[in-house]
Amino acid sequence: MVRKLEGRLVVASHNPGKLREMRELLAPYHIEAVSAGELHLPEPDETGTTFAENAALKAHAAATATGLPAFADDSGLCVEALDGAPGIFSARWAGPDKDFPAAIARIERELERRGALDDAGRRAHFVSALVVAWPDGHEELFEGRVFGKLVFPARGDRGFGYDPIFQPEGYDITFGEMSSEQKHGWSHPQGLSHRARAFRRLAAALLG
Repeated sequence: MVRKLEGRLVVASHNPGKLREMRELLAPYHIEAVSAGELHLPEPDETGTTFAENAALKAHAAATATGLPAFADDSGLCVEALDGAPGIFSARWAGPDKDFPAAIARIERELERRGALDDAGRRAHFVSALVVAWPDGHEELFEGRVFGKLVFPARGDRGFGYDPIFQPEGYDITFGEMSSEQKHGWSHPQGLSHRARAFRRLAAALLG
C-alpha cells in the first residue's frame, strides 16, 4: 500500500545544489524538510550498481538514524558514446573536492579520444531515482529521465554539476543557463529536468 507523506522529512543529501532543488520541489506541499547534513548524519557508502539501489541505501540509512521518513536522490549523467559513463559514478568523476569543471573536461577528453564529438557522439541523458524510506523499512521508488546533448564549452553558471554542458531536447540553452523555474519545467506536462520528472511521480503518489 502506498503511504502518504506529511509532516517532517529528512532529505538524505549533503549536496547543497541537490538539497536546494529538493526543497524547492517540496515547498508547495508544506513538508518540513531537514537535511542529513544539518543533522550531522554520516554519508553511507554508495555500493549499489544502479541509481535506484544507491538512492535506497541513502534513504534507509537516514530513516533508520532519525526515526523519520527520508527522501534520497541518486542521479547522474549518462553519455551514450561513453557506454553510459559516468552514470552512477557521476559524482565520483568530480573527486572528493567536487571539481565538476575537471569532470566535464574529462568527458570532453574521452569523447575526443573516441572521435565522438559529432552530434551523434554527444547524445546524453540524465537519470534521477528518488526513494522515500520509512523507519520500518518500507520504501517507494520513482524515476525520471531527460534526453538531450552535450555542448562544449560549458555554458551558464546556474544549476550545479554537469548542468552547464547539458542541453535538453527542444531547447537551445543548457540547464546551466536556466532559472530554477525553467529547469523544473512547471509549465511542462511532465516537468523538464530528470529530478522534476521523478518528483512529479512521487508527488502524485505520496503528496496528492
